[in-house]
This record gives sequence, structure tokens and C-alpha cells, in this order.
Amino acid sequence: MSTDAPLVIAMDGPSGTGKSSAARRLAGSLGAAYLDTGAMYRVATLHALRAGVDLTDAGAVDHATRELPLVIGTDPTHELVELAGEDVRVEIRGAAVTGAVSAVSAVPAVRERLVAAQRALVEQAGRIVVEGRDIGTVVLPAADLKVYLTASAQARAARRADQDGSADRAAVLADVQRRDHLDSTRVASPLRPADDAVTVDTSEIDLDGVLDRLHALVQQVEGVRQ
Repeated sequence: MSTDAPLVIAMDGPSGTGKSSAARRLAGSLGAAYLDTGAMYRVATLHALRAGVDLTDAGAVDHATRELPLVIGTDPTHELVELAGEDVRVEIRGAAVTGAVSAVSAVPAVRERLVAAQRALVEQAGRIVVEGRDIGTVVLPAADLKVYLTASAQARAARRADQDGSADRAAVLADVQRRDHLDSTRVASPLRPADDAVTVDTSEIDLDGVLDRLHALVQQVEGVRQ
């Protein structure tokens, strides 16, 4: 398949489904750009936390993140996430940001600004895999391919516990379920599959198996175009 033809792939789903790894590797294999929109919300959350604002006050969060000195890369082989010129790739994955990101992501004004930035990056790339929680439903409703990755809460909690080295599986499961509830019930862009998204359950599939499925879906899209 051509690596020059425009192609926009929207990949949504909750945490722990292997979404980031699959999206990044898919982009690399397709010669496409890659955008992790979740990292953008995490940077906004870190910025709000550093400002010391009350995260339950939507107006305060809006004000604190209105000027967000964020730089994010779209090269699938090189992760670039900066806040005011500082590399924050590690810090945005820490417990403090992870515990607060759902609250910041629920603020409509924050989402409006970041969605506009995401669309601009997609337009510049032309050929891109974009992952998040509202890509197919809100950010890119006209995407060429929409995929919703899912997995049982138990499978996702086990993966996260292994990744973090946590022995308290029950606590990790409770946190996964808490975030699922917050993300799926928020008023602004709740987490859900787009009506025309293809759902891929990764509970019993490894990353290579997921990629095989994704490549098959991309081939179907490219085949229809020819």
C-alpha cells in the first residue's frame, strides 16, 4: 500500500488495552505520523497541578491551562512531550497526574482547546494514527478508519499492575474501574465507541495479534479506495 496517500486512523479505548503500543507500532509500519492525545491532557493536568489550582473548580482549571506551553511530537519512533521546554514524558505518567487527569479532561474548555490543536496536527500530517478516548466520536468523526480497543477491567488491571510493578492487584483494579466510570460518564466527550467503529477486544490477544487485526482493517480501507 502507498505510504503517501492520506490516511487518518482513529483509535479509541480505555487505558490498559494496549492502545498506545498498537497505535505507535501501526503508525510506524504504515509510514504514518502518530499522535497520543492522552499525553496532551496529561500535560494540561501537570500544568494545573503545578499551578496549585483546585481541580474540582472547572473555571480555575480553564484559567490555569488557557496558556499551555505544550510541544508534542508525531514521530512514532521518537517520543517528544514538553511543557515549557521541559521533557515531561516520565512525569506525566506518574501517580499524581494519572489520578487527576480525568478531572482535568472533563473540563469542556480544556477539551475544546486541545481538540483544536489535535485537528491542526492531523491536518499537517495527512497520514496519521491518532489515539485517545474521543477521536472517532468528536475529534475526527470523518476518519478513514475508526477502531475501538477494549478489554475486560481485570485484564487491563493485570497489565497495568505488571507494568507498574504493583503487588496490590485489587487496588489497581479499583483505580481502573474508577477511571472508566469518570471517563464514560463525563458530560464533555464521554468515552464510547463511535457508531461506525470496529471493536477489537484485546483481553485474550497479544500485541502482535492486535496488529495483525489492525493491518487487515487498514487493507480493507485501502482496498475500497482503489
